[in-house]
Amino acid sequence: MNDTHAAPAPADEALRQMVMADTVNWLEKAVIGLNLCPFAKGVHVKDQIHYVVSDAQDAEAVAHDLHRELEALAEANPDKRDTTLLILPQALHDFLDFNDFLELADEMIDELDLGGILQVASFHPLFQFEGTTVDDVTNCTNRAPYPILHLLREDSIDKAVEAFPEADAIYEKNMETLGALGLEGWLDLGVGPRCPFPHQGAAASDKAKE
Repeated sequence: MNDTHAAPAPADEALRQMVMADTVNWLEKAVIGLNLCPFAKGVHVKDQIHYVVSDAQDAEAVAHDLHRELEALAEANPDKRDTTLLILPQALHDFLDFNDFLELADEMIDELDLGGILQVASFHPLFQFEGTTVDDVTNCTNRAPYPILHLLREDSIDKAVEAFPEADAIYEKNMETLGALGLEGWLDLGVGPRCPFPHQGAAASDKAKE
């Protein structure tokens, strides 16, 4: 179903498959199911999303994986691999550390001369918008079962925005959708992590943080 041939396998293949399944479940039920991203369904049904479950356990190893996947995406045929989800079940569990890492990701894009070609978006189990509390349901727009670096093509973003003239209204619509859903409704979606890797607050995030 999904393009995974280049993904390095963790020592326990069953755990890797669990992380993959949790991520796809979140994508289908939350991102697509709630229409949080109108552009996600197209690449999902066309099997153009490349999923990579990283073995990285620290920022240095994450940077190595990110470097590899940025180059791979830049070289890949867009019709076969439009975007990449680099999933980090064992690293950057602290949201502030994860947020700091995004600066390195942007620097890496420039170093690889991929500015204007690729960009990196992000999702995290403990994502929190500035000025919100940890249990504010609107934070769930950017929450995923595991830390994720989302590698996107600038051309694909431009085409998606052209096809969706009200793209600027997506954020406000998502706030309204989650506000109406509420915390209990979000929990009922069942999009939390099952992986036993020790990532900070993951189990609690299903009940307290989300």
